[in-house]
Amino acid sequence: MQPAQPVEDARRLLAGFLPKAFRRPVDEKEVAPYVALVAKRLAAKDCFEDAMRRAYVAVLTSPEFLFHAADVSREPAPVANAKLFTLASRLSYWLWNGPPDAALLAAARDGSLQRTAVLHREVDRLLADPRSDRFVRDFADQWLDLRRVNETVPDPQLYPEYRFLLHEGMVAETRAFLRELIARDAPIRALVRPDFAMLTQRLAEHYGIADVSGVEVRRVTLPAGSLRGGLLGQAAILKLTANGTTTSPVKRGVWVMDRLLNQPAPPPPPSVGAIDPDTRGATTVREQLDKHRNDASCAACHAKIDPAGFALESFDPIGGFRTRYRSTGKGDVPPEKDHTVWKVNYKLGPAVDASGTLPDGHTFKDVNDLSALLAQDPEPLARAFVAHLSRYATGAEVSYADRAEIRSIVDSAKSSAYGLKSLIHALAGNKIFSGQASGTKE
Repeated sequence: MQPAQPVEDARRLLAGFLPKAFRRPVDEKEVAPYVALVAKRLAAKDCFEDAMRRAYVAVLTSPEFLFHAADVSREPAPVANAKLFTLASRLSYWLWNGPPDAALLAAARDGSLQRTAVLHREVDRLLADPRSDRFVRDFADQWLDLRRVNETVPDPQLYPEYRFLLHEGMVAETRAFLRELIARDAPIRALVRPDFAMLTQRLAEHYGIADVSGVEVRRVTLPAGSLRGGLLGQAAILKLTANGTTTSPVKRGVWVMDRLLNQPAPPPPPSVGAIDPDTRGATTVREQLDKHRNDASCAACHAKIDPAGFALESFDPIGGFRTRYRSTGKGDVPPEKDHTVWKVNYKLGPAVDASGTLPDGHTFKDVNDLSALLAQDPEPLARAFVAHLSRYATGAEVSYADRAEIRSIVDSAKSSAYGLKSLIHALAGNKIFSGQASGTKE
């Protein structure tokens, strides 16, 4: 049914919609072109609903909706405090994956968002809101490559214990772990050396940790010397860096260097082939890698990549701890045969050697030693975290010119032992994020 005054109704509806779409106040002059579009479609005999759809499509494909307001080249600025409205949008799309709410827009409107105390108050408020789970989920997917966790299916003959509840617990652990670290402003070294894990019953059983019941994820205090808790001991990370059948120290080493230390490896020379998986138990991965490590064109990169990957050989493709590789060929009968609810057809092959030497000369005998070495010098972990956080928050690569700002952000959080929430606050107040010096002291 056509309204009695369609143009006036269109003006009223669009005047309420545009501020939400543009995430800032909108005056009558900005509403007018969209009202004119409705009037034009009505004159062409469109019904009111179709005419309004045309206007809404025009709004939702406009630069003012698709981009942050101050990024749209407009002179003069479309509204007072335009840059603060942009800052409000950037904050909400970073920490909520959604538009700013009324409180954040109000802080932009009255100018208070430019004050350091108000900016940090809003960051805390956004992080405390359940909508920040979107940030935790998507940031973990991007930074840690968690979105790739479903790309491989573990070989059921080699890993028959891999079932639905174990998989669900794996993915939930990493996201809950990141959420817990941010909420508690945990020091950056906790990424690799925490004293707790976020576990379900099935995942705890997989890790050999007792007295955890139920499918809910909860914080569990770990015994001293536990390999679990940190990213290097989490099953989801260990699964996504394996191929479902075997593990590769190169793949895992590349992940550690890139995701934890922000030192991505160069691509391999085109003349060097990949290592074929060997599940027969004839050779170890370390033995297979020797031909790469002894090649002069490969040696320099492998000296940086492989050590961390060797440490993670203590874990199989589903994150289970092992001292020997599983084999489909020759080997010994595993002690768990006939003592599990799943059928054990695999055998135990060669022993795992998880020792290595870092490029700086430090040696380690297992993943516990490696995580301890990484935790001893937390500043590189903090710089890498901020670099990945900046990429996520801004959508832009960290340039050479940004390195000084990254150092400044990290230095400002030193007193909190580079707490994760402190680093988020420091980035929010830095021009890398805002495009300008966003905070002014009160």
